[in-house]
Order: sequence, then C-alpha cells, then structure tokens
Amino acid sequence: MARSHPSCALALYQDGLLTVWSHGQGMHPLRQQIAKTVGLPIDKVACHHVQGAGCYGHNGADDAALDAALVALALPDRPIRLMWTREEEFGYEPLSSAMTVTVHTSLDREGRPEDWTTEVWSATHGQRPGVGGAYLLAAEAFKEPPPERKPFDIPLDRGGGAVRNAIPLYDISTKRISYHLVHDVPVRTSSLRGLGATLNVFAIEALIDELAAQAGKDPIEYRLTILSDTRARAVLEKVAAMADWPSRREAGSGSGLGVGIARYKNSSAYAAVIAAVAVEEAVRVTDVWCAVDAGLVINPDGVINQVEGNIIQAISWALLEEVRFDARGISTLDWQSYPVIRFRDIPEIKVELVDASQHEALGVGECAGGPTAAAIGNAVAHALGIASTICR
Repeated sequence: MARSHPSCALALYQDGLLTVWSHGQGMHPLRQQIAKTVGLPIDKVACHHVQGAGCYGHNGADDAALDAALVALALPDRPIRLMWTREEEFGYEPLSSAMTVTVHTSLDREGRPEDWTTEVWSATHGQRPGVGGAYLLAAEAFKEPPPERKPFDIPLDRGGGAVRNAIPLYDISTKRISYHLVHDVPVRTSSLRGLGATLNVFAIEALIDELAAQAGKDPIEYRLTILSDTRARAVLEKVAAMADWPSRREAGSGSGLGVGIARYKNSSAYAAVIAAVAVEEAVRVTDVWCAVDAGLVINPDGVINQVEGNIIQAISWALLEEVRFDARGISTLDWQSYPVIRFRDIPEIKVELVDASQHEALGVGECAGGPTAAAIGNAVAHALGIASTICR
C-alpha cells in the first residue's frame, strides 16, 4: 500500500510505566498485545494514537510499536523513536493472502445457474493484534516464542475474510462456499482492503460473463434475467446508461467494455462498474463508470471521492501491483520493484449515486473494488474476443 513513510513509533519507559505512541489502527488491542508480550501488567502500559502513515488493511505500525517498546524497556527514562526502513516495511509487513477461487455451477434449461459453489483456497486475512491468537512480529525472536497460531479467519457473520462476497448476488436456488484455510504459508498474511471480496467478485462476475456468452446474450441483459434484487437492478441499469452500453463494439476489436456488480459483504452498499480498456502491448483502462446505492447518503461528495479512490486502487491492483519472491524471500522491496498506478495512467472516472434516501445508510468504503477488478477482466476478455473460451 502506498504510504508517505514506513511504520514508526515512540516509546518511553519511566517510573514503571511503558508509554507508546503509534499510528496503529487499534490502541486497545495493541496495548493488550504489548503488555502480554513484554510481561507487564496491563495498567503499566499506555498506548496513544497519533496520526501517521495509514493503510487500507494492516501494515507494520503495530510491529514497530513493539520494537520501540522493547528498546525503551532496555533504556529506561530515554524517549525512543523507532522507524522501519522502506525495505523493512516491504519485507516484513503483513501481506494479503494469495488466493485461488474456483466457481462451479450447473445450469437450468434456459442456461441460468441453479446450483452454485464458490471454492476458495486462502491463508487467513485476519492477523491483527489479538485477533485469533495473532501476535506481533518481534515476539518470534524471543527465547520462548508464542505458541503456533491455530487456523483462524474472519467468520462470515463478521463480514468474512477469504470468503467475503463469495456468495453471488444472483437468483440461484442453491449457493454454497467450499473454504480451504491454508495455515502453513511462508509469510504473514492479514487484511488488505476488501479482504477476499476483490477476488471472489472477480471470479463470480467472470463466470457470469462466460455464461452470458454461452447463452448468446448480452452480459447486462443476462444479469438482469437472474437478478430480482430491485436495488441491484437499479445500479446495473444506471451504469449501463452512463456508459452508453448499447454502443459496445463487437468482441475482439482490441477495445472492450466490461461490467461487474456486487453488494459489498452482501449487506453494505451496491456498486455496478463498467470499464473501458484498450489492449495493445499492455492493458490500459481509458474510462470507468460507476453507479452506487449507499442508501441514505449524508455527504454525497465524500461518498463519490471515496468510491473514486477505491476504483483507482482496484485498477492498480488489477494491472500493476504484485509481491514477488526470490530465493531469499520477498524481492519487491521498493517502489521500483513494486510499482503502483501513476497519475498519468488514471482514466476518466464518473461516479453517480442512485437516490435511495428512503433506505438506511450503508457502508460504502470498499464497495467498488471487486466490481472494478471484475469489469476490467471482463473488458479485456471482450477486447480480445475470449469471453467464452474457458466455460465448460
């Protein structure tokens, strides 16, 4: 994740009290973890939040806080400022888990899905301090390290981790998730914006496009035949009008339009996205349209800005960002080896809100990520004319 500087913390151990200042996301769990790790009573540890480098997910801030605390304990009465280097941040912060998602469906006589399984293989997306037995990085170097962490991921009733948005929004009589939690992985994995929703929506929406092609129907027309949720239909129809979907070129022209839709966590805001791409030596996203139903919107400009940022980040993930490894471990240790999207590559983005003020306000912060990635994938398939080649 792009940050202005790597993780940093201040600590002071004085008169038996360990005080830590951190830009971590949760001071109460950080306090509990530091107290438990260094063996101090909880009332002898204080953690204060200060503004610093943020992230959409989980970075190294909590680990740097423990590092500073350990130095402060070794050097009482001296304020300690500890800051990771850029290479340390890239090499040791928690990463989003690699995932494999396979979707299986059987069809009725009209070519519509009637039985659906989303099969997910993933490590945990939940290793924040104190979550499911997670601990801070420096604890691994102790003479008596913490016990091995038991397999744990965020359950669906709390939004889900790897299985977030693994249940499709469409009218399918039987839907299920087959989840394989992989525990023994070579790096720490934790939360990245959207958790498993991005890949799950990508996989679901890719198959829906292929089913549409197999049925000989337009992708949006096909979706509407299997979608009775009136709010989902409204955002889908809205984005189609915004992008002038009927003008879509034939497949294989090198330019493509693709669509993706989801309701984030199946309980928060609805987002439908159409992406236009040009495919030559590389994929270039030229335009993005997005329609959002967030229920009662208190600050429309704030919602639109949030969605635009989510779309830009999803484009960067889909086309550029990748953690790579060599024999020594993580090899993407700087912004040259781990590129993110540049201003020059950001497309025209148009976001419109569907008036749903009669409904309660819905969480909107990550609603466009999965649909954007899916729309790009479907647009590339359309541009290359390969939308139905792997459906079987």
